[in-house]
Amino acid sequence: MIRCEKLSVTIGDDAILHEVSVDIAPGKVTGLVGESGSGKSMTALAIMGLLPRGGTATGRVMLGDEDLLTIPEKRLCDIRGNRIGMIFQEPMTALNPVKTIGDQVAETLFVHGKATRADARRIAAEKLERVGLPPERFPLSRFPHELSGGQRQRVAIAMAIALSPELLIADEPTTALDVTTQAQILDLLKRLVAEEGMSLLLITHDLAVVAGMADHVAVMKDGEIVEAGATEPLFRRMEHPYTKRLFAASSHAPERTPLPGGEPILTARNVVRSYPGERRGLFGRADPVRAVDGVSFTLARGESLGLVGESGCGKSTLTRALLGLDAVQAGEITAFGNRVSPDIPNAMRAGIQVVFQDPYGSFNPRWRVERLVAEPFHLMADPPTDRRARVAEVLKDVGIDPAGMDRYIHEFSGGQRQRIAIARALITKPDLIVLDEAVSALDVSIRAQILDLIAKLQAEHGLSYIFISHDLSVVRAVTDRVMVMQAGRIVETGETQAVFDAPEHPYTRQLLAATPTIPEDWQETHDA
Repeated sequence: MIRCEKLSVTIGDDAILHEVSVDIAPGKVTGLVGESGSGKSMTALAIMGLLPRGGTATGRVMLGDEDLLTIPEKRLCDIRGNRIGMIFQEPMTALNPVKTIGDQVAETLFVHGKATRADARRIAAEKLERVGLPPERFPLSRFPHELSGGQRQRVAIAMAIALSPELLIADEPTTALDVTTQAQILDLLKRLVAEEGMSLLLITHDLAVVAGMADHVAVMKDGEIVEAGATEPLFRRMEHPYTKRLFAASSHAPERTPLPGGEPILTARNVVRSYPGERRGLFGRADPVRAVDGVSFTLARGESLGLVGESGCGKSTLTRALLGLDAVQAGEITAFGNRVSPDIPNAMRAGIQVVFQDPYGSFNPRWRVERLVAEPFHLMADPPTDRRARVAEVLKDVGIDPAGMDRYIHEFSGGQRQRIAIARALITKPDLIVLDEAVSALDVSIRAQILDLIAKLQAEHGLSYIFISHDLSVVRAVTDRVMVMQAGRIVETGETQAVFDAPEHPYTRQLLAATPTIPEDWQETHDA
């Protein structure tokens, strides 16, 4: 379908890709695996002719008898969408927020002159239904912000397949999705390949996803293909050290010794948080929505508690209540013996800190790192006078050179930003840290480093954690107990290993079944 021959890309004076050669077979799934910065997305952009300003490509990218690197832009515009479609990593930024989903899918057909406006709308409805968004439930008049993450990704897929392309490029299509939504999207892509006969280039850092999807796989590092071949044989032999390192990191569990159970530091009793129902007519409303419905649990000092569930199950709403950011309608939350509410004193807030999923979005880009990390000092009744020394100390704790405190956050990598976010959470010497999807967007090797750091900090500082994640393998590795949340309720709770090894609730079994895994016999061959 596509043959890349010695594809090289430079941007200015920097070499990004180095003689990349890879074949994408017709009707097959080719996995392109590697960490951030390895050149995966740049390879896809080179194939599409969408290199950033200043980018230059050499070598050949053959589509049939045409070299995509040498044909005119007008011809490339004909090929994009018609013969090659692309799904980008973040659908919310790939979709136009002021256009309806029907118009965006129809636009692909209309712009390429494949249908009139009326026919384009009809075909758009068919394509959206094809990807699991039937018009009776998801009208064409909906806007992207009215859909969930998984639904937006389906819209992006509908746009990419609107013209039935021969090749579909999917760039990290499931990275930020929960396990059941991820399984649905991957199943959809697999069915499209089988039923439409298209080729799929699947770009991901998740080896388990590749193991279940790809016919062939290529492993990239520093802009080069270091290993390639049929998926199962490659996984079994793993000749290159980098591939072995990725494999080991994908199942990494930090060495941690559970701390002896201390006194309870956080307790929730029958907590209820509801929101007004959807408006119906001028004066009517639907019944209130209970986002958190009678949740009770206790967290002990030094304990790690996991909270898992799909998007929309109530995890984030419960977290806001635990942090004292939202009031609850019923029940009670107490921390350190005091009731938690939006008007809790700052000194109490200093004892509970949070690390968010997207560290870049949680930092002020105009502040230097010193000010970012020291920001929580305003919660303390008696802020330390040696502010700069305290910032240097916590940066050392998380593995960041203190000299970096005079730099801006955009000068750091994703993994370094997450370390700085953890440093900010540590600066007030809290007893409890809430980690909200703190490693979900990280590469497997960076994720392994952050998990090791989290375990080390707990041992050194006696911290308690609430670890919120849709990645069950991460929760298994770093928590003592786990709570499974569905539709606002805790449907199962217990020791992490016991719950994961012998789940009792059907929903827990569903979550575990949806989690992508590398077949055990492939791993046994590697271990041997």
